[in-house]
Amino acid sequence: MALIVHKYGGTSVGSAERIKKVAQRVKSARDKGNRVVVVVSAMGHTTDELIALAKQVTDNPSDRELDMLLSTGEVVSITLLAMALRSLGAEAISLTGGQAGIMTDTAHRRASIIAFEPARIHRELECGKIVIVAGFQGITEDLDITTLGRGGSDTTAVALAAGLKADLCEIYTDVDGVLTADPRLVPGARQLRDISFEEMLELAQQGARVMHPRAVELGAVYNMPIMVRCSFNGRPGTLIHGGELVERKNKVRGIAHDLDVAKITVQGVPDRPGVASRLFTPLAEAGVNVSTIVQNAGVEGLADVSFTVSRQDLSKALGITGPVAHDLGARKVVSGDNVGKVSIVGSGIENVPGHAATMFRALAEHGINIEMITTSQIRITCVVEREQVARAVAALHSTFELDKLD
Repeated sequence: MALIVHKYGGTSVGSAERIKKVAQRVKSARDKGNRVVVVVSAMGHTTDELIALAKQVTDNPSDRELDMLLSTGEVVSITLLAMALRSLGAEAISLTGGQAGIMTDTAHRRASIIAFEPARIHRELECGKIVIVAGFQGITEDLDITTLGRGGSDTTAVALAAGLKADLCEIYTDVDGVLTADPRLVPGARQLRDISFEEMLELAQQGARVMHPRAVELGAVYNMPIMVRCSFNGRPGTLIHGGELVERKNKVRGIAHDLDVAKITVQGVPDRPGVASRLFTPLAEAGVNVSTIVQNAGVEGLADVSFTVSRQDLSKALGITGPVAHDLGARKVVSGDNVGKVSIVGSGIENVPGHAATMFRALAEHGINIEMITTSQIRITCVVEREQVARAVAALHSTFELDKLD
C-alpha cells in the first residue's frame, strides 16, 4: 500500500464547491488502496484578508499575534475538507501543524521546521483515516504557533512526505505543471514532463511561482519525488526528481522572471579589503536578502558596488546602507525599483560555449539594455529595466526555441 502526500493550494480550496471536488480526488486516491495525507492552504485570499484585518486594528501588529491569526485560515480549510470527505463516506481527521508534530524555531512569520514527530499521523493512518494537515504552520517548544512564510504549505507537504517516507508528494495547483515560462507573458509556453531538483530550484529562486524554493530544497535533500499537477483536470503534470536525462543536459529548460526587485548602488566606495563585509554584514543581520552583487573597479582607489534586494526591503536596506556608506567615506548611495530580472536555466549551460552570447545577443536585438549579470553553473540572470522584462522573457523563449517539444 503506497503512502501519498497531496497538497492543495488556496485556489484549489477557494470555495465550498472546490473543496468538495478536492475531497472527491482525495477519496479516489484512497479508494485505489493508497494511504493518503493531505496538506491544504487557506482558502483563496484568506491570508491577505486576515493581514488587512489586523492592520485595521493596529498599524504595527506583533509577529506572534499575526501568526496566531493567520494560522486560522488553514484551520478552516482542513476542517471543511474533513467534513466533505466524511460526507462521501471516507474516514478523515483534521490536524493543525502542532497536532501533526511539526516543530519549528521561534522566528515568527518565517519559521523553519526543526523537527517532525509523526506518531499521531501514523496512528491515524493505521486506523484507516485520511489525515488532513494544516499547511504553513508549526509549533515551538513553548507551544506557540508559528507560520513558515509565503509558500510555506509547499514546504509542509514535502517535509511531511520526507518524514513519513512517502512514495510520492503531489502538489496540486492552478496550472498544469512546470512551464517553460510564465504563460501570461509567453502564450506559447509549454509544460515540461520532468525537471531536475537543481533546475527547479533555480527557477523557483529566480521568480517561477509554481513551487517554493524551500520545498524544492527539501525534496532534493531527501530525494523525494514531487509531482506538480493541476487540481482542475486529470492531466499528468510535471515530475521534479533527482535523475538526469543525458540528452537534455546543457539545454535551456526554462525562463524565469522576477519583478520584485530593487537596486542599490554605493558609489565611490574605497576599494580595499573588508569594505564588502562592512556593507553586507549589517544587511544579513537585519534579515535583508541580497541577491545580485556587482562591483565595478573604479579609479583613484574607488569603486561602485551595486546589489539587488526585494522591493519591500528597499527602504529597510537603504536605512542600513546609508550610514555604513557614510562611515566608509563613499560618495553617495542611489537606488531605484524600476528594474527586474530575467533568467535562463538549464543543467550545465555555463560549461557549454554560446549560451551567454546567445542570451545577450537576443536582448540586444530587442533593444534591451543589461544593467547587471550574475551566473551559476545552470543559470544566467540579467537585471534589466522593469518595463522590458516581459519583452525579454518572450525574446529568450523564442531564441532558445522552448516552444518546441523535446
